[in-house]
Amino acid sequence: MTLLNILRSEPDKEEQTLIEIASNGLKSKEVRLFEGNVDYDELIDLIFEYDKVFSW
Repeated sequence: MTLLNILRSEPDKEEQTLIEIASNGLKSKEVRLFEGNVDYDELIDLIFEYDKVFSW
């Protein structure tokens, strides 16, 4: 099972804990939109590649 976490803003302490719990034992990746310079074509490919996608 794979999980893609898309972060719209810097996660606070509680959100980071939830991300870690949700990703535990899974192949996971974070995409940090708030950092800018996002390759949206690559992001779309990742969304279809991963089994689950969470937007935070």
